[in-house]
Amino acid sequence: MSTRNSSPIDLIRRLTEVGFALSSEKDSPRLLELILQNARELTNADGGTLYSATDDGHLRFETLFNETLGIHFGGTSGKPVDLPPLVLYDDDGEPNDHMVAARAAVTAETVNIPDAYADKDFDFSGTREFDLQAGYRSTSFLTVPMRNHEDVVIGVLQLINARDVDGKTVIPFTEDDQGLVESLASQAAISLTNKRLIDEQRVLFESFIELMANAIDDKSPYTGGHCRRVPELTLMLADAMAKVDYGPLQNFSMSGDDRYELRIAGWLHDCGKVTTPEYVVDKATKLETIFDRIALVETRIALLKQQLENQLLRAQLEGVAADETVAERLAELDADLDFLRTCNVGGEAMGDEAQARVRRIAAYRYTDIEGKEQPLLSDNEVYNLTVVRGTLTAEERKVINHHITATIKMLESLPYPKHLSRVPEFAGGHHEHMDGTGYPKGLTGEQMSVQARAMGIADIFEALTAGDRPYKKAMPLSLALTILGRMKQDQHIDPDLFEIFVREKVYLQYADKFLQPEQIDEVDLASIPGFSV
Repeated sequence: MSTRNSSPIDLIRRLTEVGFALSSEKDSPRLLELILQNARELTNADGGTLYSATDDGHLRFETLFNETLGIHFGGTSGKPVDLPPLVLYDDDGEPNDHMVAARAAVTAETVNIPDAYADKDFDFSGTREFDLQAGYRSTSFLTVPMRNHEDVVIGVLQLINARDVDGKTVIPFTEDDQGLVESLASQAAISLTNKRLIDEQRVLFESFIELMANAIDDKSPYTGGHCRRVPELTLMLADAMAKVDYGPLQNFSMSGDDRYELRIAGWLHDCGKVTTPEYVVDKATKLETIFDRIALVETRIALLKQQLENQLLRAQLEGVAADETVAERLAELDADLDFLRTCNVGGEAMGDEAQARVRRIAAYRYTDIEGKEQPLLSDNEVYNLTVVRGTLTAEERKVINHHITATIKMLESLPYPKHLSRVPEFAGGHHEHMDGTGYPKGLTGEQMSVQARAMGIADIFEALTAGDRPYKKAMPLSLALTILGRMKQDQHIDPDLFEIFVREKVYLQYADKFLQPEQIDEVDLASIPGFSV
């Protein structure tokens, strides 16, 4: 709606409304389009262009509109402005004075041209060629620089063909028009600067978070990518939750801010691992410390075998009949060493019989270099080799588990803006269980947000299918889903989220992006524990 012939009070009211609209707009393309749209309405202009100033001395086309010709590029149109940027200075550093928008940007002064075809100061040959092809007449131009709080030109607002109150007759832009647009340009520059500062702070914030996550992943060659994959899988599940029209979560929804908050929490969910010693994170085998102590065990068994062989040779030299049990003992030692190597690798479970065999082997005696008899395995080696699952002892697992306590402590110490206030809760609950048997707080499902429960499933599934763990091979989909189903039956994960994870094939969406082809096997949904087809 044109404000031409409006009263001063109406104009002030309109500019105030425009200022509020510009300051509340968060989307950059919409903000740019809103600036141009309001400038056109204030002056009843037929068309216009908004340029942004670049750091390398150009004016970039952001949005372009012409009502008569039905042209709309940039902004929210979905069609980019396919025009090269305007150069502000030539190769010799001289200002580009022959282009109107460039002149306004370089001089930081408004250029008001009543009739482009009669103007002798600027090059309008391109405009005339466009008019000839389009059957149009570009007459009046109002080109206004947009200056920020430091008086630096950050863009240019150019309007074309002011129209009289009849909406048809093209007239020059008046002094009042110029004053209105300059006032609008000032407000627009403030909004653009604020938006840019917010965006730059957001980029810095996200870059720092991703830097920390990458540092945690890089800390261990065996967990590289975990901090990057978990937030992606969490958002895949959250997006699926927001789309379903069944079950207890059918009314769940997420705004853009909600998604952003969950994404940030996902990136930070393991930040406490900066406090975890590398020797624990990287413990690939049960006997590994600074090095894998299975090599010491191999040396002792080799020494014991040598001592048995020497005993056999001495008996032969003395004419004593060979003891057949020595040969059997040597073969038994080879079998025992193979068994210990297998135990050292770790796995999903180690039975009582296997643990008993480790202790029996530990009692073997050999003579050390000082001539003293020693047990084949130390108490510490026995303790490590009889770890039931994985490669970590109970003490080492406590060290690993402490990372979530450290994560919560670190995250709760930060001064969050309102839209990120739930990050500590989302990130801090991914090791809790629905039945309260998780850690570190022993929370039940009712005490956790649905986002925290979703991150718990994402963390588990990523770990099951990851191919960079030192203590296990990457699982195929069918096995990972089977284990996840058992965890649902054991009340460790949210049953409603598990239902969505499987039924909406979130696992397959993740697999297509992150898993190796050989891991993506055929999944029989009917065989997954806790899932009803």
